[in-house]
Amino acid sequence: MRSIAKFFSIASCVLTLWFLLSAGAGTAQPTDASSRAPKERNREMNASANTWQLHLAGTWGFQADPQDRGAAEAWFSKPLAETISLPGSMAGNGKGDPVSIHTSWTGDIIDKSWFTTPKYARYRQEGNVKVPFWLQPERYYKGAAWYQKTVEIPASWSGRLIELVLERPHWETQVWVDGQPAGKQNRLGTPHVYDLTRMLPPGKHLLSIRVDNRVKEVDPGPNSHSISDHTQSNWNGIVGVLALHARPAVALTEVQLFPDVAKKQVLARIHLQNQAGVARACQLTLNAQVLNGKSTERLKHVVQEIVVSGAQTVEVVYPIGDNPLLWDEFAPNLYSMLVTLKSVSGTDQKKTVFGMRDFKAAGTRFSVNGRPVFLRGTLECAIFPKTGYPPTEIGEWKRIFSVCKAFGLNHMRFHSWCPPEAAFDAADEMGVYLQVECSSWANQGSSVGDGKPIDEWIYQEAQGILSAFGNHPSFCMLAYGNEPAGNNQVAYLRKWLEHFKTLDPRRLYTSAAGWPFVENADYFSDPAARIQAWGQELKSVINGQAPQTLFDYRGKVEQTPMPYVSHEIGQWCVYPNFKEIPKYDGVLKARNFEIFKETLEENGMGLLADSFLLASGKLQALCYKADIEAALRTPGFGGFQLLDLHDFPGQGTALVGVLDPFWDEKGYITAAEYRRFCNQTVPLARLAKQVFYDNEPIVADIEVAHFGKAPLRQTPVNWTLTTAAGQPVASGQLPSREIPWGNGIALGKIETAPRKVDRAQKWVLEVEVAGFSNTWDIWVYPSEIKAPDNAASVRVVQELDGAALEFLRQGGSVLLTPLKDRVKPEKGGSVGIGFSSIFWNTAWTGGQKPHTLGILCDPKHPALSDFPTEYHSNWQWWDAMSHSNALLLDGLSPAIQPIVRVIDDWVTNRSLALVFEIRVGKGKLVVSGIDLLTDSANRPEARQLLYSLTTYMAGARFNPAASMEEQEVLAFFK
Repeated sequence: MRSIAKFFSIASCVLTLWFLLSAGAGTAQPTDASSRAPKERNREMNASANTWQLHLAGTWGFQADPQDRGAAEAWFSKPLAETISLPGSMAGNGKGDPVSIHTSWTGDIIDKSWFTTPKYARYRQEGNVKVPFWLQPERYYKGAAWYQKTVEIPASWSGRLIELVLERPHWETQVWVDGQPAGKQNRLGTPHVYDLTRMLPPGKHLLSIRVDNRVKEVDPGPNSHSISDHTQSNWNGIVGVLALHARPAVALTEVQLFPDVAKKQVLARIHLQNQAGVARACQLTLNAQVLNGKSTERLKHVVQEIVVSGAQTVEVVYPIGDNPLLWDEFAPNLYSMLVTLKSVSGTDQKKTVFGMRDFKAAGTRFSVNGRPVFLRGTLECAIFPKTGYPPTEIGEWKRIFSVCKAFGLNHMRFHSWCPPEAAFDAADEMGVYLQVECSSWANQGSSVGDGKPIDEWIYQEAQGILSAFGNHPSFCMLAYGNEPAGNNQVAYLRKWLEHFKTLDPRRLYTSAAGWPFVENADYFSDPAARIQAWGQELKSVINGQAPQTLFDYRGKVEQTPMPYVSHEIGQWCVYPNFKEIPKYDGVLKARNFEIFKETLEENGMGLLADSFLLASGKLQALCYKADIEAALRTPGFGGFQLLDLHDFPGQGTALVGVLDPFWDEKGYITAAEYRRFCNQTVPLARLAKQVFYDNEPIVADIEVAHFGKAPLRQTPVNWTLTTAAGQPVASGQLPSREIPWGNGIALGKIETAPRKVDRAQKWVLEVEVAGFSNTWDIWVYPSEIKAPDNAASVRVVQELDGAALEFLRQGGSVLLTPLKDRVKPEKGGSVGIGFSSIFWNTAWTGGQKPHTLGILCDPKHPALSDFPTEYHSNWQWWDAMSHSNALLLDGLSPAIQPIVRVIDDWVTNRSLALVFEIRVGKGKLVVSGIDLLTDSANRPEARQLLYSLTTYMAGARFNPAASMEEQEVLAFFK
């Protein structure tokens, strides 16, 4: 023991003398993280404070290699013919094949959705070819490409460990130095780092990098957002940090920090490497400091004397103080840990950001630091139209997360990909819980568990992600990827979970996003808890059940012994915003939008584009409100992951966002409005129905979902019932009470006495809890309806039989309201009408119903004066849309302007009516695609709409401007 102590004492003196003599030595540029620009600072915190770096951004030699000849012809030893700017992509530099509808890139996409021309004028001159339903690049390239640069290594780097760092290449890289191979890497989610120590002595060297973006032995799945052209694009290039790092021969290779909130300490697992050739006595120092928040505690220095002889790992327990600042969505407190290694080879340092947080599964819920947390999340599917690749700057990610938080979210799932470190940095600072995935969606020919190379690759990908990003407190959840296929997937994923849960317990793990259920997962991601799913069509909750707010998913929770997260809920579409087209000024162009716009104009409805957007947007927002509130009503629910808060421009153009792909609002719902039903605290009302007669009481059970910073103490619950114009109808206050954390917490019942109304009205129920309010629309109709004057002048029929036609010929007024499914397919009967918006899109769902995006009408039209409505669908229209046919007006006189229009799928852009008026000879006719007569006693909306239409038709204002022949009208019906 004495000899060892004497050795360390001598080594310490030598180290001190060496450090004093070597301070300031060398000619390379030391990294001073405090002097760097903010966007670079976080990127360099993991680099040594005494590390030399040679930044390689700038002009590189370049050559595409479509025939894959470069390696055989030794391009790594020859000057390349072109130049390119890095960091960047080929497409961003104008490299690759020009794209037209004739180029072969279309064959590289696996998709179910194509336009076939020459239907569309834009491509008539091109012949009968395919045009894709997604964003189109101006340049496209898939294959090998070569990047080359001459670098000069300074003399001061002699004897140092030298690494080449490529932060985000896409995706397989091979490196040569002076014509000699240096290795190959093919990770998608983490930097490629090459040890070039023995290949880069001082002097000039030729550095050649071959990047290949083809799927070869390893197939993550053609739709994986890590490689898919549907979203970010399958780009070729290198972005982010591109540099050579020089470190001492005895160096820190990795620092992993394992916070323990209960013990108020951090376990530091430090990986070391000695390439000096002989053992070195070293001094290892750990020093943490608070990066944000207030703390008066002085944190300790922890010093250890060690000997490093090769590659080894040291574990150090670091006390964080008696009052550690915890990290969560409300207080994202951060620490940094500076680890310093001193030896005669030099001083190496790594500064690592971490947070004291404990993210766990607690029964069927999640908890953070012992407090229940409900995940309110959206997906990020690598959607970056300007660049075609994800940003590596923290500023852009902070903007994205700011938008998410403004819309009430606290969580983001990265669907089948892992983001760059800037995303983790931003989420750390802003308190956002992240689910990361191993860059795979094994489907359509790919699979897991079947012995293919992807099986081992996913282990490597997961290990790389944990090593690179495992210290970030925002990194709370990890999945293999999305919705796998494979005959042995369950067994494979069970072993994968067991391995990584044991290796790194800092986060929770699930088998996969979507499926399958594996019993040793920490939580379950399941697509069953939605109000509409793939294949349900009109039998879903939202389309198959009359409006109500009672349903929830407690049955799912009761069957699942772990936190239950609803997978990809929503998927509600909106009509395209053609004013968005100029925003696509980068590598991806909205050719799909251009085609949709052109077909709308060809069908004579170009002036309605903005109205279609706003009306369908209001319906989309209503559908999302219903989806989210169902999750919030469910006791014990773990959370939801939307698909999506912003549009998904691929897979047939899935316009599922209330925001566009640039995270900007579209004009029909604001962040403040969205937060009413998506927030840390959301009042909820359970209504058995939303349409009442005036002789019925209005009854609602009031609840709240509360996941705020703390329970609410003695909180009153206020409610009001007002008319649409804001006039008070009723109000009250439920007794004050303690409100704990949880879903569906009962607060009391509201019951109003029946109130007589002379005309149909829309009322608004608003409930407020602790400053958080939410609203629900309801409708109240007169229970007794007085027949309009001159009612006998109007005949209501379900078919134009001889008597009805004769009445028209004599100048009578007829309301035609046929049975559902009586309209011929070619006249609109084949259009699948339902209440909700389109789910995902019709192209990728195989034409799943509904095919429409709600209604558009003029609320001031006299035909609707006794059916109070907005210009868009609301719950009052559920009955009509559930008992109707669309009426196709294509080919008829443009003078026929519907009283109520149906908004068609943007792919077909047909002119569809729900109700329209015309003259037929001497008579006047209103054609309603809605069956207003069948079972009308149990359909108050049908009864009220029928009254409104017939009252209008019996009055002097009924004066249709357009005309049709009898046979044209009869041609609509079977």
